Amino acid sequence: MWEARIDGRPLRFRLTGINNQNFIMRDGETGSWWQQVTGEAIQGPLRGKRLEAVFCDEVSFAIWRRETPQGRVLRPDERMSDRYAPPDWEDHLATLPVVTASDPADPFAPRTLVAGVSVNGESRAYPLRELQAERLILDRVGGVPLFVVIGGDDASVRAFDRRVDGRELEFFASRSDSIPPGSPLHLLDGETGSTWDFTGAAVRGPLSGKQLTKIAVMREYWFDWRIYHPQATAYAPGPRH
Repeated sequence: MWEARIDGRPLRFRLTGINNQNFIMRDGETGSWWQQVTGEAIQGPLRGKRLEAVFCDEVSFAIWRRETPQGRVLRPDERMSDRYAPPDWEDHLATLPVVTASDPADPFAPRTLVAGVSVNGESRAYPLRELQAERLILDRVGGVPLFVVIGGDDASVRAFDRRVDGRELEFFASRSDSIPPGSPLHLLDGETGSTWDFTGAAVRGPLSGKQLTKIAVMREYWFDWRIYHPQATAYAPGPRH
């Protein structure tokens, strides 16, 4: 998500094409073309300019509604219903050929879904299948101690800086079989035993009221993440506990 302005000047965008499965947007004021994934103008008078990023995350509607009960939903335009993508468009997309050659040294197949994180110029990809198996992954990217966690819906992914008041914490996700699928996820930190929710807020314990800093996560196919983050590393799981 990007601010729709550059150097204080508002811009109006519309879809003009698709490149490597990422939208190419054209602004009506200068005719410049902008890349969805990077927010950079790649052609036209504003070439080389970059839009300011707006923090966002991709979660299921159930989680969004639970966290923002007063939130507003954009209603589909019935006049354009025949132009909307079908419900199974992701399944169809997964069958299409990719734009990059396969490399035997690649850690994942090209269309492996990953959660990509970039911090201080360093990028790492976490395959969704590993997140679904481990629930929470402790890591350090760009010198920042963080964790990546998948929600109770097994689809929504978030990442957080795991420092609170300068103190580095170790987090654990509940894996109790008594918790039904889709239930709200709760985390514990090993240092104080405080309980944290999926928004990164401490809801019980000595750190109650504290809020972890969110780190942007992009759900993407591995081949596409690698195109725009050529130096990215891939998460390698350690021994199971």
